[in-house]
Amino acid sequence: MNKRRFLATALALATALPMAAQAQADYPNKPVKIIVPFPAGGTSDIMGRMIAEGLSKQLKQPFVVDNKGGAGGAIGTDQAAKAPADGYTLLLSGIGSNAIIHGFTPKPSYDSARDFVHISQLAAGPNVLVVNPEFPAKNFKEFVAWVKAHPGKFSYGQVNASSGHVTTEYLKQVAGLDMVGIPYKGGAPALNDVVANQIPGMFTNQDAVLPFVKTGKLRALVVTSAERNPLYPDVPTVAESGYPGFTAVSWTGLSAPKGTPKPIVDKLEAAMVAAFSDPAVRAKLEGNGFVVLSSKSPEFTKFVNDEINRWSKVVQTAGIKLD
Repeated sequence: MNKRRFLATALALATALPMAAQAQADYPNKPVKIIVPFPAGGTSDIMGRMIAEGLSKQLKQPFVVDNKGGAGGAIGTDQAAKAPADGYTLLLSGIGSNAIIHGFTPKPSYDSARDFVHISQLAAGPNVLVVNPEFPAKNFKEFVAWVKAHPGKFSYGQVNASSGHVTTEYLKQVAGLDMVGIPYKGGAPALNDVVANQIPGMFTNQDAVLPFVKTGKLRALVVTSAERNPLYPDVPTVAESGYPGFTAVSWTGLSAPKGTPKPIVDKLEAAMVAAFSDPAVRAKLEGNGFVVLSSKSPEFTKFVNDEINRWSKVVQTAGIKLD
């Protein structure tokens, strides 16, 4: 009887392995879902739809965005972590839901390093420190001097657990600045109050503030990328303004549940690199201040792990507790 069971098991495995290999070789042979863990209409949603369009063209199957917003991206990311690891559910990963969250929530329902295979980083963009034109500082050096001369008097817009939030905390730590965050539910209301001079300034994403800077409604003082951003050529980086090594960028990429077969990961990685090598697609992203990266899986995985460690330390040092 034991011999019969052994032979039956061996036969089942011998049959299953070629079938699994064939399924991976044929991937994708049906529509693929990309979970975007934020509501429709925002930057993350736009990025997700660009990825879906690019992969659809490369792999000749529909890639469909599924918006699962809530809890700063944690709800949709958790659903992706628990999805079958077959390549048919993917995740638009990003700085907030895959790195910053681990600082604010030491034990979230998922672990970005353990529960995902990170396929390719799409793009990154700096945060920009903007102030109302009536604020007396005309450049970053003057801004630092003003804040140090008026401790606790500079109020800035803060969207809790956002990249702008932790970037500000990071700057406060490295520059020794005493500033006060005013919490907002979203970046748009905060920006509107900076434009209206209800609060003097804030750090936020480069694509969000670009129209206001172009029309003179806001003044950009500094960007947080390692190099100057092409759309802000006259705005210096924090690193070149006296704080070497300071970088803080918002980023997005494509990830999949841990255990997704390597042949599928390799195919998706190659398709991402090909899709975002298209000059027209790159121009669309670069026109909003993003740097297109299209990195490969090992590089992106290391980057995500480094981001988790970096922002966890910043949050812990600041002693920030979210309600």
